[in-house]
Amino acid sequence: MTWLYLLLAGIFEVVWATTIKLSEGFSSIKFSVMTVLGMFASFIFLALALKKLPLGLAYPLWTGIGAVGTIIVGVLLFKDEIPALTWVFVGFLIIGILGIKMTSGH
Repeated sequence: MTWLYLLLAGIFEVVWATTIKLSEGFSSIKFSVMTVLGMFASFIFLALALKKLPLGLAYPLWTGIGAVGTIIVGVLLFKDEIPALTWVFVGFLIIGILGIKMTSGH
């Protein structure tokens, strides 16, 4: 369950990052509330994961999942244009996330 909690924390990181964009500077109450709820859920699931995982492992995985997920949402939902070279570094992020997970011993 610990890894599921961390994955959910990362997914909710993407949710709140997306809804904060949609809130248009917190001028949309619906998306503002969704942002706060997404942040709350992300922190709760991170806290649950931290019961079993070391901080130095959980935190970079959480932020990495959020970063890669947010880039993908930006491209798909907001039509963000990402240069080809940037995708290489996104790939490095994914490799880093997987590498940290695979070598963690947890």
